[in-house]
Amino acid sequence: MSGIIAIIGRPNVGKSSLFNRLTGTKEAIVDDMPGVTRDRLYGEVEYEDRNFYVIDTGGIFGEDSDFSEGIKAHVDAAVKECDGVIFMLDGRDGVTTGDEEIAEFIRKAGDKPVIVAVNKLDDVKHDDLMNDAYSLGFENVISISALHKRGIYELLDLVREVLPPENEEEDFDVDDEIRLVIAGKPNVGKSSLLNKLTKSERSLVSPIAGTTRDPVDMRINIDGQNFRIIDTAGLRRRAKFDGDLEYYSFVRTLAAVDRSDIALLLMDAREPCTDQDKKIAAHVANKGKGLVIVLNKWDLVTGENSNADKLIKKIRDDMPFLSYAPVIFASALNGRGLQKIIAEVLKVNTNRQKRIPTNLLNRLMRDVLAFDRLPSDKKGRALKVYYCSQAEAEPPTFIFFVNKPELVNSSFENHVKNKLRELEDFTGTPIRTFWRGKEKE
Repeated sequence: MSGIIAIIGRPNVGKSSLFNRLTGTKEAIVDDMPGVTRDRLYGEVEYEDRNFYVIDTGGIFGEDSDFSEGIKAHVDAAVKECDGVIFMLDGRDGVTTGDEEIAEFIRKAGDKPVIVAVNKLDDVKHDDLMNDAYSLGFENVISISALHKRGIYELLDLVREVLPPENEEEDFDVDDEIRLVIAGKPNVGKSSLLNKLTKSERSLVSPIAGTTRDPVDMRINIDGQNFRIIDTAGLRRRAKFDGDLEYYSFVRTLAAVDRSDIALLLMDAREPCTDQDKKIAAHVANKGKGLVIVLNKWDLVTGENSNADKLIKKIRDDMPFLSYAPVIFASALNGRGLQKIIAEVLKVNTNRQKRIPTNLLNRLMRDVLAFDRLPSDKKGRALKVYYCSQAEAEPPTFIFFVNKPELVNSSFENHVKNKLRELEDFTGTPIRTFWRGKEKE
């Protein structure tokens, strides 16, 4: 993922309609996993060779009067925290006083790229209505109809031009470098852990340029292994914030996960498995990244809550989709568990790259499936598995060739994934399985 675009504008100009149109081919970021609340206020957009996040500010902050204090706050946050904004107008209304106030506020809030999308112009004969929008002083103005999909591709072309440049590998990049992101909700100790990692047995090599607005990533060497610490919003040196800015911070964390190989999910050991923890964890799993769960601030846990086994059981019960992820108890403040974290990251990195030879995979899968009752339909047709192969690593991805892919249900798929984990140590990495139809020859 590269870039975050916010959709801003007065109430009822079509922000949510455009959001739905842009994200129509993608599900919401957080998948239907147990214990994870689906969030449709932000989504992913794929267009040609670029991917980016889009945020529906109306959906986040609600709608109010033309330019209330609440709208001022989220326009300010959008301009400061995103890489660009789509400023929407209702073309049938012309340029209103509210539009002019928002335009002036955008100019004062920052210098981010702005695309003015004049909505609800359903036909080319209405395009004259967008001319007034040039009076707002922005260069990029386009007529669209979010409802009828008119002008959407032209709008995406403009968005593509204002996205930050993709991160390119520098000359000093190292092949064995592990891209590591430290993710978690605010105030769980991400900055403290970063400080420990970069000050303990470190060899700071060089900064790596990110986008124009982001701090640099960091490269460190620990015991001979090169790491690139991918920055997240939580690691930035900023004053504390909440509300609007915190929401954008969360989305930037997701974007940082996308650039990583492995994520350290920091949770407060005193209050693990919050909704935000679950959302970040689900995103890591969906993106196929390696994962190590770190229960930070373990030194502050006392009494009955200090039973490690009970805490691990709580994590497994609340986030069953992460049953493969190792759990480490740590204190970023005093350095407890630091070496365990690095050791586990190295192990997960190895596991993500593992491959099972096709002949061994098929022989073992035949043995483990021979005594299992395979799925069938009401007509008595049973699933037949002909053979399978590992298509990719990072994450390990397996393709099964079967007679009828539609017979594969989630229960059987999970069963197969568990059997694969019995064949090889895939601790810390998700496994992906695909089912393809093939009639037996």
